[in-house]
Amino acid sequence: MSTFATTSPFASNPLQTRSDLQNFLVGLLDPLAAHTSPGGARIHLGYTATHYDEAAAQLEGFSRPLWGLASLIAGGGEYAGVNRWVEGFANGTDRQHEEFWGDMRDKDQRMVECSAIGFSIAVAGKALWDPLSAAAKKNLEDWLGGMNDKEMPNTNWLWFRVFANLGLSKAGSPRADTKRMKADLDHLDTFYVGDGWSRDGPEGVIQLDYYSSSFAIQFSQLLYSKLAQDVDPERCAEYRKRATRFAVDFVHYFDTEGRAVAFGRSMTYRFAMSSFWGALAFADVELPEPLSWGVIKGLQLRNIRYWARQPGAYSPDGTLTIGYNYPNHNLTENYNSPGSPYWCCESFIALALPPTHPFWTAEEAPYPSVLLEKTVELHKPMHIASSRGGHTFILSSGQQCSYPVKQSAAKYGKFAYSAAFGYSVPVGNLTLEELGGDNTLALSDDDGETWKCRRVTREARFENGCLRSMWYPWKGVEVETWLVPPQAEAPLWHLRVHRIKTDRKLTSAEGAFAIYGQRGDGRHLDALEKADDFGTGTFADPQGVARAVSRDGVSGIIDLGAAKDRQGVAMRMDPNTNLVVARSVLPTLSAENSALEKDIWLVTAVFGLPSAGGEEGPRKGWEAEWAKRPAVPSFIPIA
Repeated sequence: MSTFATTSPFASNPLQTRSDLQNFLVGLLDPLAAHTSPGGARIHLGYTATHYDEAAAQLEGFSRPLWGLASLIAGGGEYAGVNRWVEGFANGTDRQHEEFWGDMRDKDQRMVECSAIGFSIAVAGKALWDPLSAAAKKNLEDWLGGMNDKEMPNTNWLWFRVFANLGLSKAGSPRADTKRMKADLDHLDTFYVGDGWSRDGPEGVIQLDYYSSSFAIQFSQLLYSKLAQDVDPERCAEYRKRATRFAVDFVHYFDTEGRAVAFGRSMTYRFAMSSFWGALAFADVELPEPLSWGVIKGLQLRNIRYWARQPGAYSPDGTLTIGYNYPNHNLTENYNSPGSPYWCCESFIALALPPTHPFWTAEEAPYPSVLLEKTVELHKPMHIASSRGGHTFILSSGQQCSYPVKQSAAKYGKFAYSAAFGYSVPVGNLTLEELGGDNTLALSDDDGETWKCRRVTREARFENGCLRSMWYPWKGVEVETWLVPPQAEAPLWHLRVHRIKTDRKLTSAEGAFAIYGQRGDGRHLDALEKADDFGTGTFADPQGVARAVSRDGVSGIIDLGAAKDRQGVAMRMDPNTNLVVARSVLPTLSAENSALEKDIWLVTAVFGLPSAGGEEGPRKGWEAEWAKRPAVPSFIPIA
């Protein structure tokens, strides 16, 4: 195939050394100059809207690259365009200037951007604060301090005010409110639930996604533990302790290729997913074996390398796109502006370290082999992680967003989330092709006119090494689900068992992993006629089997129920449903379920095997793994 338009502008960077990472950052910062306002205070990258105003959106474009720029400067590096941000600080906080950012109100998006600004003052003040005039410093102080008497959401946002006050404190500003900072920290600590995990909100919130780790809470705790250890040593020690415990769980969300499991909201932040590993180094938190400095370095750099080589993550001029592996507004939240993706600059935190730090002097190590080929129960986030057979994914039951978020059923309610295959989101609400129904049981009570998928999970719990939960799509309909992780005897299969009680006729559709749906020449996959034809293409039969084989590996689904009354379908999904590939195919089982006086049992085996090592196509020997069948555990009371 032609490589025209399929190569990332950063693909040639090996991203193995500190200077490689510096060059990658500079490559991201330089294109922003053409999109920066004359006064430097705003960066305008596109015309799509958010729920907040355009001035705040352009402030977002200005502030988020500061995570990288400040880290570069803190580590002794230089950037020729640093004055763009110095001028931006002066003009963005000057009420008389046309580029004034605007004063903060209650629950204002501007509060989010204070985090990067406060951090930059704290670690790179000589380059970003000291050059400001006395009047400009006062304006910036007043602007940042203006959030101290405002109402904030009861979420990770409180960390943004902590960093605003921390930056002011480091600058010796009288506007630093240390009492406010302590109160915020005390409240944030009430989010802690144990095992290193913090939920993204108060008691009752069941949300432990990347905001609990790399995007916000763990990342912020680690940076605070380094920057405030002289004034708050006890809390800083506790944060280091939490990070040490958290790492034991978090490592299971990454695969050997550097990919992280796609789960939850804000996926457009991309390699911010791995910023936790760099923050550990920034805070000098040394972990026990097997998480050596070389392993930590590998986890961070492999993830950044993966993202540097995704052509769809970047516009032709090198600016980031809104999306995941390619531009995709279907996955976005109402707070994603064109500047939002630059939250990924958190993952440049390792540049703040000197070249003598063990993170940089250690030889990069591969993913620890002792952590592979196993399943692990992660009790706080209600996940079971599996790396058996070369596929890293999680089974999930029990999380849901505590407030309205677009596509939240897809982001939190699916049964499985993969590091390789990503997840899919709806692009419409009429057909199954629009639904993006991978790794979910979709139900319709109007003959397929509309569909419901699990969004709010109830009574979720671990039981006999599985996840068991309830879902109530309508009054009179209840679904009980058991998720059974892969076993050594069939390492590429996981089981889903559903017991449905219903007072109405239902149509059901259950999907496997969505996978790249094209041939090597770019045309869609051909249908194969024989079950034992294991070549590239799709196979489906009315006896409850569907499978797809492409350059990205294999995905399949089989009905293990006694009746075998579900139809296998290799469904070509509407474009742009899947986060990873714009053209996907979804092996699916569909059925009419009309037993109104007894339980309906659906017993499903799902197969997933991604390609590996940059090679296209499934790994050798996968056919033997496909021939295996997982056993339904005896404790599941199938009638």
